[in-house]
Amino acid sequence: MHFTCEDLLRTRVAAAPDPLWETVLSANLLATRQGRAVFGAWRAQARAGLRRLPRHQLHLVRTLAPPRGSFPDFLNPAEAAQGLSEGVRAILSTPRRRLAEEMNVLTEAPSWLRPLADGEPAALENLGQALHGYFHAALTPYWSAVRAQIEADRAVRAREMLSGGVEALLSGLGPSLRWRPPHLEAEYPLDRELRLGGRGLLLVPSVFCWQAPITLTDPGLPPVLVYPVARTHHWWLPQQSGAGPRTLGRLIGQGRAAVLQALEDGGTTSEVARRAGVTSATVSEHVRILREAGLTASVRDRNTVLHVPTPLGLSLLTANRPGGPGTQ
Repeated sequence: MHFTCEDLLRTRVAAAPDPLWETVLSANLLATRQGRAVFGAWRAQARAGLRRLPRHQLHLVRTLAPPRGSFPDFLNPAEAAQGLSEGVRAILSTPRRRLAEEMNVLTEAPSWLRPLADGEPAALENLGQALHGYFHAALTPYWSAVRAQIEADRAVRAREMLSGGVEALLSGLGPSLRWRPPHLEAEYPLDRELRLGGRGLLLVPSVFCWQAPITLTDPGLPPVLVYPVARTHHWWLPQQSGAGPRTLGRLIGQGRAAVLQALEDGGTTSEVARRAGVTSATVSEHVRILREAGLTASVRDRNTVLHVPTPLGLSLLTANRPGGPGTQ
């Protein structure tokens, strides 16, 4: 990717997980055995949930988002940043000519996709239902965990930006991405050059992007680079109900409440300890319990670990502020 000064000024990080990028990339992974340690538990549970989806709809999603090769750009409109419904509406509004052209990127497009390539209303409606159905079966149960991972990654990017500007942000995206001014180089399955031409770049952190980053096929579309976040084999645990009343009961207390409040804007163990007025060892113990309950997430940034609240943790803080929803 070739950057100009204008591109550096216009580079930004997506504010939240993109539901359609996560849909397409998770469908890519579903048909493979890649990342078994990271995605094995998700695959097993997602496949169980997807059995309730009509088979022709699941087949449609997996055909449009194959495990190898390209997939149509129209599956990932910019409107998805506003939510799944807005993104799907944008897909269903794709001009017929674009549908037909982009369907050609599929290595072996079956003949039964012709009505969709022709923009037939019934085929488009079926695609919309398939995308909604897939998302709710395979991703909704894990969405709070996905959001937590994205928030943790954004906190890392924000710290890089504050300490070293856009170049520090781009330099920290590795290991599959390398910033060699004025170029951002990526490990990619084929040779490509993308000249941003002053349009800037939208960086989209993704849980289901596996190892190599990915971008849109059409260089004329607004530049996007989807990159994998750092996650462990238990990334999907925070949204589980297995925390149970015992773990939640341990959260009741001034110490953990103070630590949760101190890490509202993110911070390392030592930073949170200074804000809360306790030792680093105490913070580590409280953060571990908060993480088990799904209220915080932790991500490693080089030699430090950054802690941030999950959406559930932020909601708890908001509800219990003076004058907030939880105040009598």
